[in-house]
Amino acid sequence: MSKTKYKVTIVTVTYGERWELLSQVIKRVLSFKFTHQVIIVDNGSLYNLQAKIDDVADSRIIIVGEGRNTGSAIGYKIGITHAYNAADTDFIWLLDDDNLPAEDCLDSLIECWDELKGDKLKTALYCLRPDRNTDLRIAQGDSPENYYLIPNNILGFSILRLGYFQLRKIKDKFSKTKQFKKFATMPFVPYGGFFFHKNMVDIIGYPNESYFLYIDDADYTYRVTLASGKIWLIPGSRITDIEVSQGTDYKYSNFSSIILDLWDFRMFYRVRNLVYFNSKTSVKNAFLFKLNKSILLNKLRIISIISSKQKEYKKLEVAINDGINGNLGQADADKF
Repeated sequence: MSKTKYKVTIVTVTYGERWELLSQVIKRVLSFKFTHQVIIVDNGSLYNLQAKIDDVADSRIIIVGEGRNTGSAIGYKIGITHAYNAADTDFIWLLDDDNLPAEDCLDSLIECWDELKGDKLKTALYCLRPDRNTDLRIAQGDSPENYYLIPNNILGFSILRLGYFQLRKIKDKFSKTKQFKKFATMPFVPYGGFFFHKNMVDIIGYPNESYFLYIDDADYTYRVTLASGKIWLIPGSRITDIEVSQGTDYKYSNFSSIILDLWDFRMFYRVRNLVYFNSKTSVKNAFLFKLNKSILLNKLRIISIISSKQKEYKKLEVAINDGINGNLGQADADKF
């Protein structure tokens, strides 16, 4: 198949008052020659999304969804289902509604797909998002094992990794800026920038609805790795996050915790779901996991006393226990 004949369906999920963001993404992806369809999942927009799309006047745009916020997993499941059922689509490209691809982003993905001679059932691609430090480091040659699936970790903490990031900062001061590799691999990635042949849906299925709001993307894309496939990070294919993510500008100190300071329903789901995901993928030694959990919780308990965040700490314990016990789905509001 000539690459000029590839047809790509873009899937994005939107909600709330986000037309200012979504409209920029729509304008950009409609300019790409490979764009076949743009499926917008209405996950609870607070304005007349259909009227806005009618003004765009492009028949490639399709609105689907239930018109209410059902969570990202259900939203992307709806969108991926529609893309998969489109008989003349070759690839599915997932984007958040604030992911603005560079002008050559899709061309670069297609070129790399051809160069990698991608197996429809084994190969997925992922765009570089420069505001994500981990993406940048892996693109420059760092091992993904330094950041993902750390054995027996709890919320990223492991006693065997104490001092790692401090040593890395010292090393960085004396290291030259590394060039980006053309390709790198990652075990799992966010939805935004994930690109795959639609036949891969036969292998990885659809997002797990039990992961309400967070970590469903990690669970979904990790299935590529579990199926002996590879997710290739493409540094030459870049996406800009228009909206600043939660916690990006957080000021860290020795006696503070981003988890406690920014505690809300989002943090509850992020913590609970991450603990559950890691319990399935990263716990190799029950003793070390329990030790890491004990050390981290004792540290956070002390911080909660110093910072008057005991209420948030108790809710954190509930979230962690729910994750360990696999209590997923939409939770009661009193847990937040």
